[in-house]
Amino acid sequence: MHYFIFIKNQLYCEDLKVYDLAKEFGTPLYVYSKKTILDHFFKIKRAFSSIKPIICYSVKANSNLSILKLLVKHGSGLDIVSGGELYRAKIIGCPPKRIVYASVGKTDEEIKDGVKYGILMFNVESLAELEKIDNIANRLRRKVDIGLRINPDIESKTHEYIVTGKKESKFGMDFHTIESVFINRVNYPNLNIVGLHIHIGSQITQAAPFIKAIKKVLNLLKKLEKKSSLKYFNIGGGLGITYDKEKPQTAKDFARRVIPLLKECGLKIILEPGRFIVGNAGILVTKVLYLKDTPKKRFIIVDAGMNDLIRPALYNAYHRIVPLCRNVKLKRKSLKPADIVGPICETSDFLGKDRFIEARENSYLAVLGCGGYGFTMSSNYNSRRRAAEVLVDGKKAYLIRKRESYKDLVDKEINLLNPR
Repeated sequence: MHYFIFIKNQLYCEDLKVYDLAKEFGTPLYVYSKKTILDHFFKIKRAFSSIKPIICYSVKANSNLSILKLLVKHGSGLDIVSGGELYRAKIIGCPPKRIVYASVGKTDEEIKDGVKYGILMFNVESLAELEKIDNIANRLRRKVDIGLRINPDIESKTHEYIVTGKKESKFGMDFHTIESVFINRVNYPNLNIVGLHIHIGSQITQAAPFIKAIKKVLNLLKKLEKKSSLKYFNIGGGLGITYDKEKPQTAKDFARRVIPLLKECGLKIILEPGRFIVGNAGILVTKVLYLKDTPKKRFIIVDAGMNDLIRPALYNAYHRIVPLCRNVKLKRKSLKPADIVGPICETSDFLGKDRFIEARENSYLAVLGCGGYGFTMSSNYNSRRRAAEVLVDGKKAYLIRKRESYKDLVDKEINLLNPR
């Protein structure tokens, strides 16, 4: 469920007309619904209330400070994967014991910052990283809590680029390696191994892959029963949402399937939802610049491109695209199929292909399902300025990120021919 709806053929975000937001803030424009974000967060919280998990929102999905602050204020922790995300967590005042830290490539500086801030735990992805954290903890004279990320070798039936639980992927350690770490834990005197972690992928619409992975971990726990002092089992995130015709499981259905298994382990459960919370809570609004007809194709050329939303180019991802003002009397058969394309100098610069959409120059379109992995994956390719972001709360709209200026594009560069 989300709060982007048509009222009298005008697209609204909560109580505000999106057309008015486009005119006030300009385009391209990311628009987020506060009510949708919180609704999805509390759906997860209610579904798993019987086991009272720690919910750590996955910052990489959408890292805007206002959104992080909103979720933390309502009890969420944060799942981070970089020093920059830790910095954001500090700025918005997330309690350190509600932060878990993943990533296969943590630098010395990032590890030191995490240790000094006192995060709940690092999720460790390799033996080399394990040794690195132990050495840094020793130098800092700290005892550091860590979880071991397991690669359960599970097929999660999602796009190959976001599968993270197969043995061919770079993430986590195999079961044999995990067991050997416990057997040789005396070699890591500065670490407390307090958790196990899995994350098998993203945009997973069924419970079966999660169940397979959890059962594998339960078997491992039986083997480790007398060798460990584990406190936490982090089952990651990855719950899918509806972009097109998907029929993903609800939070309630997912919880019903996995809670009986999770109760068996006797550990505190950690969840890392990201896309589930913010994915359908945001849209990308774009202005139509030109209509172009060729002997082969019709193109609707808009002012948002792959630098603003890379998912269609990168994953061939489908996003519904709708006009902000729709004409219900218009018949589909009267429209030509068109590709909605941006201004970037790449053939892969498209937002949608073969869509039957009413459009005219200077009208506006909304790309739905852009709250997660939208702005966070945007770039300045072709020296284009990144979009503004707006958060809607009922009848009010708040600018939560200014549109970049041309000066912003070059501020960090050094002109050697004319040094300042």
